Amino acid sequence: MTTTSHAAERGTAAHTTAAGELRNVNKWYGVHHVLTDVSVRVACGEIVALIGRSGSGKSTVLRVLAGLSTDHTGDRAVAGAPALAFQEPRLFPWRDVRTNVVYGLTRARLTRAEAVARADRALADVGLSDRAAAWPLTLSGGQAQRVSLARALVAEPTLLLLDEPFGALDALTRLSMRTLLLDLWREHGFGVLLVTHDVDEAVALADRVVVLEDGAVVHTLDIPDPRRATGEGYTDRYRAELLDKLGVQI
Repeated sequence: MTTTSHAAERGTAAHTTAAGELRNVNKWYGVHHVLTDVSVRVACGEIVALIGRSGSGKSTVLRVLAGLSTDHTGDRAVAGAPALAFQEPRLFPWRDVRTNVVYGLTRARLTRAEAVARADRALADVGLSDRAAAWPLTLSGGQAQRVSLARALVAEPTLLLLDEPFGALDALTRLSMRTLLLDLWREHGFGVLLVTHDVDEAVALADRVVVLEDGAVVHTLDIPDPRRATGEGYTDRYRAELLDKLGVQI
């Protein structure tokens, strides 16, 4: 990967190589047209947030980009194998934390020792080295989500797909996880597609926010100074614009 963490912080203009892209994708469930000519591009080192009301097709876009849904028309291009993390950590309760993270390496041709070493580095990245031998049921919600993130990142993906990853967490833990995500993103330079219902979260994290309605992209907002926005009213105008596109009156 050629994108550096420094380049990632310079914003969208620094991004050239696509980590993942959909072009004019259409998808049906039976007679229901759930995606209509959807085009979304995530560059290496870029964070793109996808927002929309429930049922707008956000998770379907993510599944198509992840390669979990193949019965669609249009083009899909992904650099390598994308990693995926959900709102629920989906850890195997009968496996300890380290073994759960090693599971993220099932596609990699590594020895057991190499896989364990890679898993331990991923756990160190998310601050859970001391919980490697713990069972999932002994973890807090935030710790379980950190393990899920480590499992997604252990294979060193170019594209990270996040489906409401912090939605089930309390407010303080959610803020902590946002900070962790940004720290890991700056360190590794992967592209991120973040599906979220939270407009404030989208504005706080993303280079670009894409609004989906009834399975179609209806608005795209580029944030010129992402993640470094300061000053009263700076984020408020973006929030107001996105809420308006979502049909929310404030």
